[in-house]
Amino acid sequence: MTRDTKKTALVAGATGVVGRNLLKRLAADPDWDVVAVSRRKPDVDGDYRHLSVDLLDAAEARRQLGGLEAVTHVFYSAYIKGPSWSEMVAPNMALLRNLMDAVEPAAQGLRHVNLMHGTKWYGNHLGPFKTPAKETDPRHMPPNFYYDQQDFIVARQAGKAWTWSSARPHGICGFAVGNPMNLVMVLAVYATISKALGLPLRHPGSEANAAALYNVTDSDLLARACLWMSTEAGAANEPFNITNGDVFRWRDMWPAIADYFGMEVAQPQKIDLVHMMADKKSLWDRLTEEHGLRAIPYEQLVGWGYGNFVFAPDFDVMSSTTKARRYGFTESQDSQEMFLRHFDALRAQRIIP
Repeated sequence: MTRDTKKTALVAGATGVVGRNLLKRLAADPDWDVVAVSRRKPDVDGDYRHLSVDLLDAAEARRQLGGLEAVTHVFYSAYIKGPSWSEMVAPNMALLRNLMDAVEPAAQGLRHVNLMHGTKWYGNHLGPFKTPAKETDPRHMPPNFYYDQQDFIVARQAGKAWTWSSARPHGICGFAVGNPMNLVMVLAVYATISKALGLPLRHPGSEANAAALYNVTDSDLLARACLWMSTEAGAANEPFNITNGDVFRWRDMWPAIADYFGMEVAQPQKIDLVHMMADKKSLWDRLTEEHGLRAIPYEQLVGWGYGNFVFAPDFDVMSSTTKARRYGFTESQDSQEMFLRHFDALRAQRIIP
């Protein structure tokens, strides 16, 4: 591998469901040198260097990252959740700004910065929105830190040799301990607990939510898409919706999930997962001991608030992936097959029985 073709990736937010899967793919690829940036070390095998950095601390970021002269590609998926969208702008902007202020001056060979955003770009967290959402749709009323981050990167890139891209997935499905936005874990642990209690599997949202169209994004497919948009010259300086490419209704998905776990399906029953799952720690501890599961603290296992978010809307949530296909990324994934594959992986890793 020559100096001109060797690539060095910096993966920011390397312990999240997005960053972890990017890290796995990059660390297994001999064409890449990899630096993982996160406060705790990722549970990922492979050839990479880990730097424990608090990106909210500008001085620490400069001290830890200011010597990374070899970085050619930044994959940014760091994220801080706040009590409101207005209160999330400042910290999430600080993460990105501090990273760029540290890395860009040193990395003279920087080629690309990839941002991880999502369907909240279109306002799905606010209520019904135009579907299928397209990258050219107008912005909603701010605040939305996605807008601030993209505007910052676009302004910073002007006149520079490097380019940018942004991914807009929805309902990311993969595995990462302690990640709150992880739909696979919500489904798997919810089904496991329901079965242990002798209950049928019920959709925990309303009938309208069960009937609405929905789409999700496989974390492995998303990693491949990010690599594509970061290395394909024709995709430079563009945002892309990235989903599996299909849509489904939850009412049609639950029978396959129930069959996988050996359960019966019953009618939807709207529940608050945060409230109803708060007292299930002792049950999960018992299941962990009985089945020899990995001893992951219950509070780090699932973000039940994310489950409430997924199962709350009574409107369609779907994005158009036509632009990505036109630009050259043509991969797709059957969502039902994806869920079952991820459940298999969770069983193999002794996360669920």
